[in-house]
Amino acid sequence: MTTVNPPAGLVAQTGIRTVGIVAHVDHGKTTLVDSLLRQNGAFRANAELVERVMDSGDLEREKGITILAKETAIDFKGVRVVIVDTPGHADFGGEVERSLLAVDAVLLLVDASEGPLPQTRYVLSKALARSLPVILVINKIDRPDARIKEVIDEVYELFLDLGANEQQIDFPIVYTNARAGTATRDMEQPGTDLIPLLDCVLVTAPAPMHEPGHPLQVLITNLAANDFVGRIAVGRIRNGIVRKGAKITIIRDGSAVTGTVTSLTLPQGIERVEVAEAGPGEIVGIAGLADVEIGETITDPADPRPLERLHVDPPTLQMTFGVNTSPIGGKDGKFLTSRQLKARLEKEVLGNPAIEVSPTDSGEAFQVRGRGELQLAILVEQMRREGFEIEVSRPEVLLHRTENGIEEPFEQLTIDVPVDFVGVITGIMAERRARMENIQHGADGRARVDFLIPTRGLIGVRGRILTETRGTALIHQLSAGYKPWVGEIPHRTNGCLISDRTGMTTGYALYGIQERGELFVNEGEQTYEGQIIGESAKPGDMDVNAVREKKLTNMRTHSHDEAIRLTPPRRMALENALEFIGPDELIEVTPSALRLRKRLLNENDRRRDAGRRAEMRESQ
Repeated sequence: MTTVNPPAGLVAQTGIRTVGIVAHVDHGKTTLVDSLLRQNGAFRANAELVERVMDSGDLEREKGITILAKETAIDFKGVRVVIVDTPGHADFGGEVERSLLAVDAVLLLVDASEGPLPQTRYVLSKALARSLPVILVINKIDRPDARIKEVIDEVYELFLDLGANEQQIDFPIVYTNARAGTATRDMEQPGTDLIPLLDCVLVTAPAPMHEPGHPLQVLITNLAANDFVGRIAVGRIRNGIVRKGAKITIIRDGSAVTGTVTSLTLPQGIERVEVAEAGPGEIVGIAGLADVEIGETITDPADPRPLERLHVDPPTLQMTFGVNTSPIGGKDGKFLTSRQLKARLEKEVLGNPAIEVSPTDSGEAFQVRGRGELQLAILVEQMRREGFEIEVSRPEVLLHRTENGIEEPFEQLTIDVPVDFVGVITGIMAERRARMENIQHGADGRARVDFLIPTRGLIGVRGRILTETRGTALIHQLSAGYKPWVGEIPHRTNGCLISDRTGMTTGYALYGIQERGELFVNEGEQTYEGQIIGESAKPGDMDVNAVREKKLTNMRTHSHDEAIRLTPPRRMALENALEFIGPDELIEVTPSALRLRKRLLNENDRRRDAGRRAEMRESQ
């Protein structure tokens, strides 16, 4: 049992416990929350039980990952247990950092077979830095390849490697099968429910502390919206009491912004319920301040005392987001203008401190910076589904210039593959300037290989690895900071097949073109001058006529053309397209289509631009 003597003047709010669930991606956080909610009556008797209930977004369900941190609450033995489910993917580390500011302890989930992985290190380091008590949860103990003892030893080694003190390393262990909804403290006594886990939370997680009589302080860690009440600031009450109808304020740049609490909600089960007031330790949703931002503090107007503003790890990648300038643009989406694009990106910045946006020399485009390729790709996909038409560039790394030269961001990459594919993986990694640091062979015929790789070497690598390993590889990454520039990384060896005119593609034209490379379009599709319609089999770009029709001389010829068989085109997902395009290319994104194109659509313009660039290189 963890015993903590409260500092002088502080009082414990004994009726509340707040814990965050942190883990590497796909180790079972969201599934565990599902089971906790089901066992504690969060669903009505006639309610439809949905898997991954905490992943409410379409993209979260489709990709099977948590993107946004979310909180829920259950009542257990007279105590209100608030649970924050956090993302496990490295690209959403900003969500993890925000979540840890609102909790008093963490449940560290580790897969009983895979053990601690790169993101495990990341989330644990953040928890230890905040001196949060840790409950180790060994999940998926029912796996036939579970190696529980070895995994526990690996976690201990991880704690030591991160500089944990004696108190931090003395953590309790709970063994769970999240899908079955069972937990136990003793592997010799199988669990029947999750009560042992909740009992451990009550003992290990300290009650939140507050100073009686202290004015209101609520640190905003998230934003939500409601059609009826507008913007909702989500945060934890550090001190004081907030009431519906009360005056509140935030301090920004030395001035006060004041409003009235029009709505006050608390998480309960899978819903948020309206309440009249809330006190210290609660994670509340507050409406009444139209322009509140993440990281700010809601305070008492009579005695404003803001807390330290939230800071997250800086971005490592940037992309250009611009309005769609395609010749066939504007026919598919609802939001087409630079004003609408700017407003949407500004909204994203307000709700996501890990995203940064800045204008470009062109008023039609913006630089968007983020933690990783997946995070930026998710933003593009969200905007596409909302009805935006945009064009985006290939992601580029953010470089640092130091007195010792140029530095670039690196990632710690772990790839788990069958041993037969280790040679293939090392070859791919060598192409991308990665350095192998460790390899471990398991008893199950798989190997775990650790690499240190430049962040730019990761762009699009997942798709290739999964293809080369027939979908058997497990890929994990973690930021490794900035290190010296390692030189150029080969991108695409072959050129593009580029449409030299606008029109509808024909089978006759494509049949002749497909001999020169791999097509991205099919017969009967609208194309335009400068659109990339395929990948050439040779280096260098090739302009082709994809709309050419054969002149008919008789019916026999026409019948012969109808028998043409085209090879099915390669259809790229957004992540694959981002990796494929070069510096002089863009992706046209609409609600119903992804098209690849050259920045300069006209062939003569591209040649003149290439000539100017060659002259500049020679002069340097």
